Amino acid sequence: MSTRAIVTNEKRSKRRPFLAEGERPSALARALAWIFMIIVALYFLVPVYWLIVASTKSTGDLFSTPGFLFADINLWENLVALTAQADGIFWRWMFNSLIYSGLGSVLMTLISVISGYALAMYRFRGRTVILAAALGSMLVPQTVLAQPTYVLLVEMGLNNTMIGVLLPSLVYPFGVMLGFVYAQTSVPMALLEAARLDGASEWRVFWSISFKLLSPGAVTILLFAFIGSWNNFMLPLLVLSDARLQPVTVGLSGWSQAAITIPGLQSLVIIGALISIIPIIVIFISLQRFWRSGLTMGGVRF
Repeated sequence: MSTRAIVTNEKRSKRRPFLAEGERPSALARALAWIFMIIVALYFLVPVYWLIVASTKSTGDLFSTPGFLFADINLWENLVALTAQADGIFWRWMFNSLIYSGLGSVLMTLISVISGYALAMYRFRGRTVILAAALGSMLVPQTVLAQPTYVLLVEMGLNNTMIGVLLPSLVYPFGVMLGFVYAQTSVPMALLEAARLDGASEWRVFWSISFKLLSPGAVTILLFAFIGSWNNFMLPLLVLSDARLQPVTVGLSGWSQAAITIPGLQSLVIIGALISIIPIIVIFISLQRFWRSGLTMGGVRF
């Protein structure tokens, strides 16, 4: 290589610095990226900040003081009033939501992982039809299915029962498709064949080998299932008429409507909404590491 070429390459390297993972973006691109991310962060965090501020205010301060500024701190008083309202029914709603979301999401995850694994690892008649049906059902909004599901539950005698809310939540087409993708990307067929040659049954192969390999994907499905079940509103609203069985989403909605005639309920709805998002935050933070790795693994085949 000539001296002139070496000098030219050195000048280019000084003009355009590189990082280990690729070309370093320009200062304008980095500034635009930072501005965009700050706007997105504010979009998501400002409502949470307002909720925290509003939950510390009394009913009078809620309407007489600026929304984003603290006034007299009445957080403890609001918590006491929330607990005393209707004999502490709010905490019963929270317990119901934990049952619906906790138990429902665990069962939903198991069914989704097993179904996706079976679709990915086995070849049988009708497999393509099942995959197409799972994909097609993801395009149908859940609100459209709420009324037909309610009619079926009434015919089965499961209306106004906890099972009537849990049973429809066990079917999660999106989780089945995620399980299908994870199984294809993380479970080697040669490993399964070796386990079968050693005499292991299909269930033994799944629980001892495949499920461990699918655990990051299972955590991702669990997170999506928990959040979706926790925010479920339409089906419990239709199925449950007993206030003692309602989840927190339906209960707070009823209080919000009643607050039109009972002004003191506004502050209780706000403090209740703040408490109701704490389980989602805890679950998301505790499972974030597994969720990120599992989502990256499953995104390889999409």
